[in-house]
Amino acid sequence: MKSVNTLLLLICLSFPTLAYAQSANSSAAAKPQSSASSTPSVPLTIASAIDHEISIVEKEVIEAAEAMPADKFDFSPEKLNISGSDYKGVRTFSQQLKHIAASNYLIWSPITGEKAPDTVNDGKGPDSMTSKADIIKYLKNSFAFGHKGVATLNASNLVQPISSGSGKQTTRLFLSTFAAAHAFDHYGQLVEYLRMNGIIPPASRGQ
Repeated sequence: MKSVNTLLLLICLSFPTLAYAQSANSSAAAKPQSSASSTPSVPLTIASAIDHEISIVEKEVIEAAEAMPADKFDFSPEKLNISGSDYKGVRTFSQQLKHIAASNYLIWSPITGEKAPDTVNDGKGPDSMTSKADIIKYLKNSFAFGHKGVATLNASNLVQPISSGSGKQTTRLFLSTFAAAHAFDHYGQLVEYLRMNGIIPPASRGQ
């Protein structure tokens, strides 16, 4: 009789433990479902991924352009006459910006076949364009041209052979990403121009 009572006692004590274990297992099972429900319903695409990359450099370049005072748009390191340096003939700040914009048009135009504007001037941009407002507008329009072209990218045309502006065989994947890489290259130069004039680039502020 004593052994029976002991067995019943052990069974009663085991119920809370089993109940807790079941509750814990239920909670653990629910977590992945909660995580899954938080996953974005719209998946990334080739076009949106590359477009995001373009947006990043677009923001940094345009903010750098806006940070430079209008009376410094003709600045180049050559004007500093730094001893031992060799800045002769380098682009001015405005020429850097116009080169980025004109190159954007030239690099991205083969993606859709849309003709680049006549203002590209062999990658230099319009010589007559000198005002800060006009140059920034030209720059913004060139990035808009890129966004439009990249929106047409998909798995079937991404690496399909096409001709670049120079007539060489290339792909839409290369052109779409190379334009962003080229702009980042010149953004680095813009940063130096800003700092040479005592201006902290907007992307570096607060860091």
